[in-house]
Order: sequence, then structure tokens, then C-alpha cells
Amino acid sequence: MAAARICGVNPNAKGTRVAQTWNPDSWKQAEARHLPHYEDAAELADAVTTLSDYPPLVFAGEARALKAELADVANGHGFLLQGGDCAESFAEFHPNNIRDTFRVILQMAVVMTFASKRPVVKVGRMAGQFAKPRSSDTETQKDAAGRDVTLPSYFGDNVNAIEFDAVGRRNDPQRMVRAYSQSAATLNLLRAFATGGYANLRQVHQWTLDFMGRSPWADKFAQTADRIGEAMDFMEACGIDPATVPQLQGTSFYTSHEALLLPYEQAMTRRDSLTGDWYDTSAHMVWIGDRTRFENSAHIEFARGIGNPLGMKCGPSLEPDELLKLLDTLNPAREAGRITLISRFGHDKVESGLPRLVRAVEREGHPVVWSCDPMHGNVVKSDSGYKTRPFDRILSEVQGFFDVHRAEGSHPGGIHIEMTGQDVTECVGGAVAITDERLGDRYHTHCDPRLNAAQSLELAFKLSEMLNNEAVQREADAA
Repeated sequence: MAAARICGVNPNAKGTRVAQTWNPDSWKQAEARHLPHYEDAAELADAVTTLSDYPPLVFAGEARALKAELADVANGHGFLLQGGDCAESFAEFHPNNIRDTFRVILQMAVVMTFASKRPVVKVGRMAGQFAKPRSSDTETQKDAAGRDVTLPSYFGDNVNAIEFDAVGRRNDPQRMVRAYSQSAATLNLLRAFATGGYANLRQVHQWTLDFMGRSPWADKFAQTADRIGEAMDFMEACGIDPATVPQLQGTSFYTSHEALLLPYEQAMTRRDSLTGDWYDTSAHMVWIGDRTRFENSAHIEFARGIGNPLGMKCGPSLEPDELLKLLDTLNPAREAGRITLISRFGHDKVESGLPRLVRAVEREGHPVVWSCDPMHGNVVKSDSGYKTRPFDRILSEVQGFFDVHRAEGSHPGGIHIEMTGQDVTECVGGAVAITDERLGDRYHTHCDPRLNAAQSLELAFKLSEMLNNEAVQREADAA
């Protein structure tokens, strides 16, 4: 695969039109928002050159395999489970954290697959989810003497440090190189877990985390695991050795992140030696955020030229005509599995805002996966001062998402959540009730509040009920 290089970045560049021909740096001719400013252009170019010469993190064939699985979801024959950290960090990089998040995703997937009898496509917000958009390039805080100090905003660990000091908040291009190394190590471990025996369905009882013992959903998962074990015993008694069935010994697991930091994404873009097409080898799937998906956006311009499956966040500010133009730009061939539309409206807006988008897409015949992000539209500030997300609002938005698709005759195809395998206290509510007063116990996020393992598993069981209800209703409608 040939490497792509860039020599400089102007985050404020604005173009009057998107070029019809594409190359990995054509995004610089469009309007780039929410990119950090690097003071030393030569230092940036050096970091990008280094990354351009590094091996790809994923391969084009893997991205195509994910696209094929998402095409089945778009056609109503599966469900997308996409989850992981709000923002990965250098400080919390540890194999146990990777393992625990991976196995909670496995738990969620097996619960949903067993209950709904549908394949679940597993995509982690892992191995690259570092950069975060900021509403302002700078942040002002008071120093010890009460004076205002203004420094660059925290853009994620692949740009600068969360600590508010002049050294840490400098936008450092070399952090992209460190992020690459951490992503490579994370991917290596994830591949080992997915194919090396850890994901074997005979190990399903071992996936429950120790602290989950006090969750009522842990008991329900144990019951599901027992039934899976009985099914495998039955297969073995019938002469089918589960040890010889690859689908029972491992699983397909893909990675994704927001393609926000375009110098990094461009540096990781390679031409596939088999097809000649360009792929962003930083992840199997990348998505475009709600703040960067607009006409003549640099992020849209970059995304339209790569062959990866693409996600796009859709919020209350997105008009149907604008969405259709973006779909025509990103998927002119209308390839199934190419586009996942991730709705993020908030529990009180989803049933009024989502239908018009669904109707427009269905009317124009765009084959998309509809996924629900019930996290970003439901952030509140607690009485204790912490930013949190009430679990009941998350469930309410998911239910509203299903209700809209039921009314419109479309397929509710996925869930996109910020979650962790750690025993954090960041989102209030759930069966293991986290109260406002307990938020400070284990509030560890680098950015937004995440569901913990117990809340994630509870959500999986709720989703299974919704999927089953949808299937029953579709059968009734077809009768």
C-alpha cells in the first residue's frame, strides 16, 4: 500500500466548492472546523511523515468484510452494536481496561443474539478514539492568584494533555505518533481476544466481571449463559463438535473512531494493492460528527474518497435536504453497508425530529443502517456539579428510536454508546442505582460520562426486548 503524505495544514482553509477529483489531502481545500492549531508546521509535517511510513493498523479486506456485514444490517438482517470509550487516554492505557470493555461488549452481543436470534455486528470505539471536538480553541481558568489564564482547549490525548498547564496544553504533533502506538497495541490485544479462545462460547460464564455480582442483570446473564451451554451440549450430543465450528470459537470484532484529526487520518490513508481504492487504515470504520458534517466540510471531503464504512451523526440541526446531499456525496453508488446514520436527538426530541430524516432517506432509496446514539443528546449537569447522563433518558431515547422506525416501516439497525468495562459512577440510574451523591465515587472519564458494565448489560437486555417486539410486530404485519 502506498503511503499518503502532507506537508502542512491550514485548519481555517475555506473553499467555494468540493473538488470532483479526490486525493488524501484534498480536504485542505474545504472548510475545516474543530481542528487544533499547531504552532510549528515543520514539526507537524515531520510527525505526519513518520506516520505515513508506519504499517497500516487495519487492512482494506477487513474494512470490506465489515461493510458486507453492515449491508446485511441495512437489509434488516442484523443489528450493529458500537460501543467504547468517550475518549481513550494515555493514562488509562492498560490491558485490563481493554479486556474488560471487550468482554462487556461480548456480553451485550451474546445477550442480544441469543434473545433476538439475529446476528450482532460488534464494533468498538477503541484503538483510535482520542480526538474530541471543542466549541472553542482556548479555555480560560483562574490561577492560584485569581488571575485569568488562557490556554488551548483539551482536544484529546492525541493532541494535548487534559492537565491545565502551559506545557501539557501545547498542541503537540508527536502525540499522534504515540496514539498510533497505543492503537496498534490495543488492536493486537483485541485480535488475540477475538480469535485466540477468549471469545469461545464455552467461556461465556467467564465474561462476567467480579463487581457485576451485585447486579440483578448478572444473574439474568448467568441464566442466558446456562442456556447457551445447554444448546452446545445438545449440539455435541448430536455429533456436532463445537470445537470444530469456527463461529463458536471466536468472533469478528472491528474498530472505529471519529475521523476528526484529519492530519492523522490522511497520514494513515493507503491505496489498496488489490483494488487500487483508498482506505483509511487507522480503523475499520470512521464516522463524521454532528459538528463537522456540513456542505463543503473538510471532513466530508476526506470521507468521500475512502472505501471504509462510514458513520455520520444526525442531530436536530440536520435538515432532510442537507442529509440527502451529504448521502449523495458520500455514497453516490448507493452501496449497502457504506453508510450508517447515527441519530442523536435527545429523549424529548427523537420522536419529533427523526421521522422526517427517515422519510427522506427511505423516499430516495438510500440503503443505510439506522443507529441510535442515546448518549450525546441526554447530558445534564447534576446538582453535585458533575456532567452526567440519566439512564432513564437513555432508555427513553432508544425506545423512541424504535417507535419511530416501527411507525415508518424502517429497520432500527443499531446502537452507538459510550461505555466502559470499568466500575465507574458517571451515569445516574440503572438497576444498580447510581445516585447524584455517588457520582464522585468513581468519576474517571476524560470527557463525557459513560455507562458502566452493569448499565451496559441492562441496556442489552432492554434492547433484546425491543428487537423481539419489533420481530413479532413485523410477523403480524406480514400475516
